[in-house]
Amino acid sequence: MNCNRWTRAAAVLFASALLPIAAQPQTTSRPRIDVEHYVVDAQIDPAAQTLRANVLVRFTPLDNVESAGFDLNNALNVARVVDGANRQVPASRVQQNFTIQLRFPEMLPKGKPNTVAFTYDGKLTGNEESPVYGIKFAAIKPELAYLMYPSRWIPVNEYTTDRFTAEMRITVPQGFRVIAPGVEERGDQAAGGGSTYRFRYNQPSFPASIAVVRGEGQRVPSQGLTTTLYFTEHKDMAAAYGEETGKMVAFFTGVYGLAPHANLTLVETEAGTPNGYSAPGILFLSPRTIGRQVNARALANQIARQWWGVLLSPATRNHLWITNGNARYAEFLWIEQNHGVGALETEVRDTYVEALTVGEPPLIQSARLEDYSPEYWAATAAKGAAVIHMLRGVIGDEPFRRVLRAFSDRYNWKSLNTEEFRKVAEAVSGQNLQYFFMQWIESTGAPEFRLEFTTFRTQKGFRAMGKISQDLDTFRMPVELRIETEGNPEDKRIEVVGTSSEFVVETFGKPRNVLVDPNNKVLKYNPQVRVAVAIRRGEQFAEVGDFTEALREYQKALDVNRNSSVAHYRVAEVFMLQGNYQSAANEFREALNGDLEPKWTEVWAHINLGKIFDVTGQRERAVNEYQLAQRTKDNSQNAQEEVAKYLKQPYERPRTNQ
Repeated sequence: MNCNRWTRAAAVLFASALLPIAAQPQTTSRPRIDVEHYVVDAQIDPAAQTLRANVLVRFTPLDNVESAGFDLNNALNVARVVDGANRQVPASRVQQNFTIQLRFPEMLPKGKPNTVAFTYDGKLTGNEESPVYGIKFAAIKPELAYLMYPSRWIPVNEYTTDRFTAEMRITVPQGFRVIAPGVEERGDQAAGGGSTYRFRYNQPSFPASIAVVRGEGQRVPSQGLTTTLYFTEHKDMAAAYGEETGKMVAFFTGVYGLAPHANLTLVETEAGTPNGYSAPGILFLSPRTIGRQVNARALANQIARQWWGVLLSPATRNHLWITNGNARYAEFLWIEQNHGVGALETEVRDTYVEALTVGEPPLIQSARLEDYSPEYWAATAAKGAAVIHMLRGVIGDEPFRRVLRAFSDRYNWKSLNTEEFRKVAEAVSGQNLQYFFMQWIESTGAPEFRLEFTTFRTQKGFRAMGKISQDLDTFRMPVELRIETEGNPEDKRIEVVGTSSEFVVETFGKPRNVLVDPNNKVLKYNPQVRVAVAIRRGEQFAEVGDFTEALREYQKALDVNRNSSVAHYRVAEVFMLQGNYQSAANEFREALNGDLEPKWTEVWAHINLGKIFDVTGQRERAVNEYQLAQRTKDNSQNAQEEVAKYLKQPYERPRTNQ
């Protein structure tokens, strides 16, 4: 049973996140330059799986520089580098961090534009080591090629932050066509019967992702827009994805302003690629993401990145929460639009748990995190979305909508930092929000509120007097109180400042209880959240086979709530993976005797007990457990299909190599 687990690819990345941070390429100091424009002339041979390229890079030094460093995929072999005067520029490869270091013939003065031209080639099968650990962003296959910007298939300066324009001339054999950002210009017939496709992208962004496909894409009109889809394994899903894409682009246009690219192209990649990647005008989706029904969350996230990533981007990687957080929050907005506030609140609770799995570093130091690792997503996406949701609660729904709209007006085709984000929010809302951003962006930690109150009768009703305590000395946040009375509940917002804040609330009915943050708008701890966070961390360790640490995290959850069924269930899973069937059976029994939250723990505990009895040669007892599972009528994760299978024939332990 794999409910709510990280994907296997993400688990591999979690292991990489445990490596020393100093070894990560994005933190490497290098002479500062601003790359402005690329001219890419490339030949792609799908049959041979090769790339040959000549790339002219126009840049301006931001300081007086004698050298420069560019990221470039290790699979690409540089033949020569020349400057604007056609002089050879010495270049050295640093395999460890996927860079090419250049030493110029003379000092380049600050502010004076220069060019440098790279000639290189190589084979990209998809099996090479990726600059983003464990994830394929480039592969040239006989039927499909994709070269995404994170693969560094062109020389990259300041990955994800240095915006540029581009011209591309891509030559492919007959029968193939090229999908690339920008305006497609007149193509040429290439020698040997192939074709050269020309593209120009005139707005500074990240137009360095292309696909090489066969045939014509499927064009799907929706909401006055047309989406072109190049799906292979999931051709039958193209119409549904095209229809949903049109709806989402129209919706997000209403939220964020005019889309930089309204008519999108969707390309299906292959196993091992990221779930999704958003390039200017192009979305790359993995087969697993596409699935057999529209993955609305993934699609909403990638479409929103046409604004949060393409149209505007973080000034440095320390401000990645702006784009990743807003892309994640776009999922919430779409869920709220289609399924209501209740569905939104469920998503927010799950995201808050994910955000709390990473305590360090603060968001303003996100450059320290390994790209695409679970820690990276938990911080920049989950906590980033949490910050945005809390901002909505602080300034109100209507000002919040105006804040989201303001960014595409003020920072279109530009980068921005956290300070600029704050100033826009302040200008639109009319509030001083410095305390808010200091608490959630520059600091770490989350409060755990404790409440004391006393009720007094007054001439006009009742008075509740109390105190809210928490442990963060510098904390300041407006927090909602709900006073439950004999009549209708009454809500009041109070300012919680420091470790102790007093309040007085007048009510008509007699107060029976006082709740702090009843709608869970504040990122905070409580016993239930601590259990959920510990379990989530344990799942991460279990996925990479670190069972000792997994059990330690699950025990933290049980220390808070001894009756947590999901904690006992996860402990049982670990024992079962280790072949310790007696201990596993004990823990599955504890799960059944616990709080049965979430509900699926009941049916799957019975199923796994049945498997244990089958493995240990106790078929009658196994059948009894499967029948108990059947009686729950719970079909979470296709549980009833699993039951039916093992009622027909016993479960057999998978064969493994020691």
